[in-house]
Amino acid sequence: MFSHVMLGSDDIAVSQKFYDALFAVIGADAQGIDGKGRLYYIKGQQMFLVTRPINGEAASGANGGTIGWALPNEEAVNQWHQAGAQAGGTAIESPPGIRTLGERQLYLAYLRDPFGNKLCAMYSKA
Repeated sequence: MFSHVMLGSDDIAVSQKFYDALFAVIGADAQGIDGKGRLYYIKGQQMFLVTRPINGEAASGANGGTIGWALPNEEAVNQWHQAGAQAGGTAIESPPGIRTLGERQLYLAYLRDPFGNKLCAMYSKA
């Protein structure tokens, strides 16, 4: 459904350390930094990019916004969470575990990246 997601960062090198760790678990290909200074990753037809804000203001996380990735099992979610926390992210909300959405059982983990963007890894048990 989505072609790409782009987040802001005030320090691309800090973001690269963090997102390289996450995408090593997810399995996306790190592409490095393009000619405009944007960090980017590709998996299939989808792209994830990190850039300094074009308007020159400080980067900030979206209040109420979350970006989520579907992972193949609970262990991958746990690895993602651990890798992100060790690479400069902040563990938030409850520890990784099962949450219920209607009749669905979801195994979720949440992090904030070094610039406050809220991220989630999810394995759907249903």
